[in-house]
Amino acid sequence: MTTAVLPALTADADRYRYRYIIAMTVSLASVLELLDTSIVNVAIPHMMGNLGATLDEIAWVSTGYIVANVIILPITGWLSAYFGRRRYFAGSIAIFVVSSFFCGNAHSLDSLVFWRIVQGLGGGALLSTSQAILYEEFPREEYGTAMAIFGVGVMVGPTLGPTLGGYITDAFGWPWIFYINIPIGMLALALSLSFVNDSRYQQKAERVDYVGLLLLAAGIGTLQTMLERGERLDWFDSREVIAYGLISAVSLIAFVWHELTTEHPVVDLRILKSRQLAVGVVFGGVLGICLYATVFVLPVYLQNLQNFTAEQT
Repeated sequence: MTTAVLPALTADADRYRYRYIIAMTVSLASVLELLDTSIVNVAIPHMMGNLGATLDEIAWVSTGYIVANVIILPITGWLSAYFGRRRYFAGSIAIFVVSSFFCGNAHSLDSLVFWRIVQGLGGGALLSTSQAILYEEFPREEYGTAMAIFGVGVMVGPTLGPTLGGYITDAFGWPWIFYINIPIGMLALALSLSFVNDSRYQQKAERVDYVGLLLLAAGIGTLQTMLERGERLDWFDSREVIAYGLISAVSLIAFVWHELTTEHPVVDLRILKSRQLAVGVVFGGVLGICLYATVFVLPVYLQNLQNFTAEQT
């Protein structure tokens, strides 16, 4: 019995040996994701002038990234099972780094928005996958330590984002808010390839819910387009806005019905039967609306109307 237990203990010890390096790795990846969610907003007025874009048009630089996050998050588990967690995590970092380079090199609004969407697809996996990695790489009695380390990264990104973005924009120009991701991302990529392991509980990838994913993308995409263009087109006096609204409503209603009836939903809405979870999701959504609305509007107001610099903003 003793000889049977010893190899298992040795294997666990070997696996946990690099846990703090892995914690630093996933924290770096999380900082990348969260930093880029907020760092861009203070540079929006500079981008408008440089790219000749209106406020409605330049808003897609921020919202395109967030919408891409929303679309990729539900299938993160499936992609992780299909490619292997280590390869998927490293691949997401690589996509994020490459798209950051092309965002900085963008000379038109269309190009910038396209690469921001690609960046969002790469960044969307980083937070959720990071937490899954930490829970496996730390023994159960050290879960609190793991989440504390991860929490530092989660707090640093949104806290430093606006300040760092303002300084970089004033000192070096807005492309450098994207270039700064490259050295951080390369370090995180090298560490993930060296130390991150595949899941011990890896399962075979189930059939992906393409219908649900398509309905989600159509519903969120057309809703965002309606909100972006509604004010300019006088809202529901415009047939275009009405069309966007109808497509969004039909897609989202069909999405909810499909997810509740299919065997392998892309988003398992049944878990919202838990009242505690449902309340948390609602309050999280309200908090997100309040936070993201202000971090986009305030820099534009302060820089364009109050003549603040990007760093002061």
